[in-house]
Amino acid sequence: MIIRRLCGVVRVRGTTDLLLVLLLGAGFAALPVFALLPSVRWFAVASAVTYVVDEVLHTRAPGFVRRLATLQLNRTMRFAIRTVMLLALASRTGAPDRVLVTALAVFSAHFALVMLYSAVHHAIRLRRVMPLVARNLDLGALGVPQRPPAILYRRFLRKLLHLDIPAHAGLLAALVAGSWYPADAGFGLTTGLSVAAVLALLGQYRRVRRMPVRDDVFAEVNRQLAAHRPEVALYFSFASVSRDFMYQVNMWIETLEGLDLRPVIVLRERASFRHLSRTRIPVVCVPKADDLAELELSGVRVVLYPGNAGKNVRMLRVAEAKHVFIGHGDSDKLASSNRVSKVYDEIWVAGRAGRDRYRRVRHAISDEAIVEVGRPQLAPIRLHADHTPGPLPTVLYAPTWEGWSDDDCHTSLIPMGVTLIERLLEESVRVVYKPHPLTGKRSAEAAEADRAVRELLRADNERRGAAEAEAAVAAAAPRLREIRARLDELAGRQGGDDAQQIRDARLPDLDGAAEWQELHAEWHRLFWESRGPVRHHVVLRQLPTLYECFNQADILVSDVSSVVADFVASLKPYVLTNAHDLPDEEFRAAYTTAGGAYLLDRECARLPEILRSVREPRHDPMAAERRALKEYVLGPDHPTSMERFNAAVNVLADRAAAEREQDRPAGPQDIVFPQQRTASAAGDLPVDPKGLVG
Repeated sequence: MIIRRLCGVVRVRGTTDLLLVLLLGAGFAALPVFALLPSVRWFAVASAVTYVVDEVLHTRAPGFVRRLATLQLNRTMRFAIRTVMLLALASRTGAPDRVLVTALAVFSAHFALVMLYSAVHHAIRLRRVMPLVARNLDLGALGVPQRPPAILYRRFLRKLLHLDIPAHAGLLAALVAGSWYPADAGFGLTTGLSVAAVLALLGQYRRVRRMPVRDDVFAEVNRQLAAHRPEVALYFSFASVSRDFMYQVNMWIETLEGLDLRPVIVLRERASFRHLSRTRIPVVCVPKADDLAELELSGVRVVLYPGNAGKNVRMLRVAEAKHVFIGHGDSDKLASSNRVSKVYDEIWVAGRAGRDRYRRVRHAISDEAIVEVGRPQLAPIRLHADHTPGPLPTVLYAPTWEGWSDDDCHTSLIPMGVTLIERLLEESVRVVYKPHPLTGKRSAEAAEADRAVRELLRADNERRGAAEAEAAVAAAAPRLREIRARLDELAGRQGGDDAQQIRDARLPDLDGAAEWQELHAEWHRLFWESRGPVRHHVVLRQLPTLYECFNQADILVSDVSSVVADFVASLKPYVLTNAHDLPDEEFRAAYTTAGGAYLLDRECARLPEILRSVREPRHDPMAAERRALKEYVLGPDHPTSMERFNAAVNVLADRAAAEREQDRPAGPQDIVFPQQRTASAAGDLPVDPKGLVG
């Protein structure tokens, strides 16, 4: 327990990293001691330890390195400490004044060159920041220069500061040998390499002066958009946490690709752009609101919004389009029927349950504005009848996060997560644990419970014979990494800055869809086979997907969230956590999805009886309720969700086109110029934080 707390304080993952931190501290503490004794050989050992461990921690424990920086012990300061201690050692061992003065001059010049290099690097980086980033548009005509070589550009400070190693090593060798030639050679090598690095980067600076200007970038992007003629836009913004919420966009990509009308995706944060899944749809990321108004989207008739966010107002001002809140799942949370949704022309829900949920928001949303379109994303979920059980029942525990405030806290992790896992392990089941991506972001209690759950599963895996399982995992790892790399390539997740991504942007490869699907299937097959049928697993990344976890599970344990509504599509048994031990009737009346659920009390006393529905399928009294609930929550199976969603888009687009035709000006005096297409209102829409997550 003490070690785990220490790891949390210094932000390292485990005992090995904690030992490396202690070794780094001991190395730096030893430098002044051996400099003052003096002891050249032991000083050299301590110095080497600090260099090596420092570099290892940058890779293994970046959180600890960032913590050092907040304490003003950044990399530059650590290098300066080594240099000062080395000069003190040289002075204590009686080095000639010529050597000391030369050493001081060389190290001072080296740090001055580091500052100059940093300034030039900063200037290059600023010039390569583009007003937008795009994918699936051919922007080669812009002539964006290639980014500087990685050896000069990426992690440049780590590389440049290491150029003092020849001078350090030469001076130490000279102190040991009593001859000053090694010191002179080391000084010359450090100075020469530093000057060469600065000159090389200055050459790269000359190239970035040919970067296209803002107006040229927008002109070319608008030319490409005009050729595509988008009619439907999906608009997404989620501020600084976009990377954690990109599932809200990715879940809609295949649906958008199946529309009759031509779609485009508009993002507002660069972090979200980098976590976008594969698509052939043109994607434009425009961080600044003023730049968004420059995009040529006059042909867009329907705008879809998967999330409620303040920046939505930037698109809501476009009066000619119809605006639709499609959400990112049908949940029983209050956030899924937020009054803010009234700003949209229509709200699309999966089934009748969504309509009734908005009806409960009295005098806020008109019934005519609600359209039932199903959930097209749920096609990959296998039905209960098609599921093949393993040797142990597989329980998927997928708790939601702690919410924006304690009033909105639906997670079971804090009150009962650890108890639940302990009881599940007593029942001899296999657990797949998939917490919400934001678990522990706001609440320290949730973060601690999450760590405790992971530790329980890890310890039980060891008890079950982790050695064989780890060997299988290690054997599959190279192929899994290879597939992930190819998937990233097919998704268009190019490395580099804005300018490089603009340079690499190309028209979509229409032949890549089949390969994408095949690789996804192979990745998941290898992943689950390598983990075996009895080993617990913690899912923290985008792969395996949530729906693939559904397909592995015999039963779901979750909280009130859209995860439960989606799982209903499988018709498998599922459990809702009743952490406050409300009476069953009251709980089922409050939450629609509880109608087909087994309810689990805080102490998990009902768990053995609930698991009978998996071990003895005939003893499943909630099966009939689940079948009825599926249509109520998700809509009918026929016509398909994709057909209903596509029809809803077509109807709304036709209505928008008809209204445009009616509003067309009668003469030249009524011409509406592009800058008049949007309302003049400014500022972001004030949104209750509780309305951000469904």
